[in-house]
Amino acid sequence: MTSERDSASPTTDAPTAPTQPLHSVQHWEQLAEDPEEGGVDVDSALGSNPPESTESLTSSILQYRTINGRTFHSERGNAQYWASNDEKQNESMDIVHHFLSLVFDGKLYLAPLEKDIQKVVDIGTGTGIWAIDFADEFPNTEVVGTDISPIQPSWIPPNLKFEIDDCSQEWTFEPNSVDFLHMRFLYGSIKDWSFLINQAYKTCKPGGWAESLEASAMMQSDDGTVTEDSAMHEWGKFFIEGGKKMGQTFTILEDDVQRKCMEEAGFINIHIDNRKVPISGWPKDPKNKEIGQFVHAALEQDLDGYILYMANQLLGWTMDEVGVYCAQLRRELRNNKKYHPFYWVRKVYGQKPEV
Repeated sequence: MTSERDSASPTTDAPTAPTQPLHSVQHWEQLAEDPEEGGVDVDSALGSNPPESTESLTSSILQYRTINGRTFHSERGNAQYWASNDEKQNESMDIVHHFLSLVFDGKLYLAPLEKDIQKVVDIGTGTGIWAIDFADEFPNTEVVGTDISPIQPSWIPPNLKFEIDDCSQEWTFEPNSVDFLHMRFLYGSIKDWSFLINQAYKTCKPGGWAESLEASAMMQSDDGTVTEDSAMHEWGKFFIEGGKKMGQTFTILEDDVQRKCMEEAGFINIHIDNRKVPISGWPKDPKNKEIGQFVHAALEQDLDGYILYMANQLLGWTMDEVGVYCAQLRRELRNNKKYHPFYWVRKVYGQKPEV
């Protein structure tokens, strides 16, 4: 893992969007017959009327959609999210939270927060694991986690609560009421990023901070091992093409969306922190190797769950075709000698000006 920090602009070697179309399933079937793709040096670590915008958990929002045996959030308002919300996917996301804590040296946030902050909101809280950890670290702070799926645990710190909310609609928090707004992994779920960040600006107290973490969907390499015809390189294309069909972009880093929208909204003191995240256990450095093994574990936990909606529902691939592709990707992920992939994550944080 390496990092690039810049208070004004993103690093110049940040990811770029692919220019070639998706390969056909026949391409992955042919690669499956390649004896060099056998998967050596496997990671040892593996083995009707809409309700109000913010509400308590009710039976209506527990009516999940089921797609090919996997559950997704209920049809509710304008919300549209691409990942499953079942236990298999949630366990994967908790692994993601763990390796991100390693990537950012154990820090839950980078913004320079005071210890006596009163209210914090976590937008798109998912399983709630970030909000739980933050509430434990700040026991005297009110912490609110919001999401479109009620998948959070009930055993939580007393200063934390979860609410069902669609962040793509008008927010219901009082203006100028929140000391810190945290957003993470909203790529592919937001139609209007300017609206989202403007809502964050409106909700922040003067002097408060907003922080956004997003990732590139593209796997790449520094040594040319992730080639254009590899399943690793293809991975990001599914999300980028699917995002275009939904009108909800995945090219957040490539288009510098976070910084641009924060500047347009009026945030100042904007900082950017880019980090390379290794995928699988190929790095020699012990810390990077550990991070890569956890990234691999997160993917192996639910590879199909990440890609199913994009490939099957949006791009028209059959389940058999998705299975062929995923099998090839698994072979590549386990082949640490041949492939040395990584992807970029970026944190951008900014401050609302004091009155």
